[in-house]
Amino acid sequence: MKRTIGLALLALLAACATPQPEGPKVESTSFSGGSHDPRNRARVRTELAALYYQRGNMNVALEELRLAVAADPGYATAHGMFGLVYMELKENALAQASFERALGLAPDDPDINHNYGWFLCQTSREEQSMAYFQRALRNPLYATPARTHTAAGTCALRRGDLAGAEVFLQRALAIDPNQPAALLQLAQVRYRQMNYPEARRLLARHAKLVEPSAESLWLALRVERRLGQRTTELSYANQLRRRFPASREAQALQRSQYD
Repeated sequence: MKRTIGLALLALLAACATPQPEGPKVESTSFSGGSHDPRNRARVRTELAALYYQRGNMNVALEELRLAVAADPGYATAHGMFGLVYMELKENALAQASFERALGLAPDDPDINHNYGWFLCQTSREEQSMAYFQRALRNPLYATPARTHTAAGTCALRRGDLAGAEVFLQRALAIDPNQPAALLQLAQVRYRQMNYPEARRLLARHAKLVEPSAESLWLALRVERRLGQRTTELSYANQLRRRFPASREAQALQRSQYD
């Protein structure tokens, strides 16, 4: 999963087909740890943890976060970062406790609310996630609302709410017309609505912005199948097998389970 670093706790996901959570932004701060201010020490350690998270070194990220909360137990960003690391490690009980601790300290922080909402969505609690996405979006100073609209649309789609998903995803694209995840998820909505030409158009826009994923190739294959374009369908099938042979999508193709 692609990891990026942002202003309090992250902005998508992801160049996976879905929006990703966000770690603390790394300022031009020295990491010598020489400051005697507890909050500054906690911030520096949390920023280091975000770097290790981004690089996939979760053990060191956890150690930096332990030092952060030892310096300042009330630093919400560190607890939110704990939630992201535990989420990546599939330690869901620890992730939930960390996010709840972070929100207890900073209930209106939009990044923490976004990330907790995404965690709930990823753990099959899509309906619960919506309250946290909405809380993030209510913050007038929130810097990345498009990612939260995209995440909310993705979660609405997962629970079968096509109308709700469409509203969120259209709002995301109104803010950022080149949001790859929103384009892909709206293409999913159009496919379920049987609007295959529009799904194809959205996928074409998506393909100009990012490299294909197993999800985007699988959707494109099925769109072309519905449109009766056998040659194009086979081209996408070959790409899916070659690029992502172990993916769930490739396995579904092998079983001819198209829908």
